[in-house]
Amino acid sequence: MARPVSARRDTGLTAVLAGARLLPVLTVPSVASAGPLADALAAGGARCAEVTFRTPDAESALKAMAAHGGLTVGAGTVLTAEQAERAVAAGARFLVSPGFDADVIDRGRELGVPVVPGIATATELMGALKAGLETVKLFPAEPLGGIGMLRALAAPFPQARFVPTGGIGPDLMPGYLSHPAVLAVGGSWMATPGHLERGEFAEIRRQTAEAVERSTP
Repeated sequence: MARPVSARRDTGLTAVLAGARLLPVLTVPSVASAGPLADALAAGGARCAEVTFRTPDAESALKAMAAHGGLTVGAGTVLTAEQAERAVAAGARFLVSPGFDADVIDRGRELGVPVVPGIATATELMGALKAGLETVKLFPAEPLGGIGMLRALAAPFPQARFVPTGGIGPDLMPGYLSHPAVLAVGGSWMATPGHLERGEFAEIRRQTAEAVERSTP
């Protein structure tokens, strides 16, 4: 049986994002891409970004992007407390996980950063709320049922705030953002691994600018 997470107050992704409603989710294949990527995102109007811990260079890329200064950078796909420690040491201002893990949440709290666990069911959402977390990642949002699933979960849990991620593109984003329970939308279409491998930073800037415009009321 999994150890229950200690119930304490949510440390506040809302404050960290400071009103940003678009969260670019980045899988960075090489640290060499980190600086130009941060430049392109910032030039496109992005104010935050999530660097996933899926590549060998993820930690170094996160550190380089955090040092850029133009973005609030967090770590994604954080699966263990040890990864949480490394991410925060590299400059992560928030942590995102694809699921709910008590060790990751507790370590994030000890380190003083918000943790956003992934949830896919009402039971998981109840567990997150019981642990004192108000903001969760609905993941994978589109395969789970999209905006219909989000509405179904939000109705009985009005205190919850969601960051839907997974399968969301520019055409679907406005529908999610129109729901009052949605804090921000996570997406990878603005800066895909293909964009980065081909060095298409001008395209990343363009896609980001369009997404930021569509995410602004």
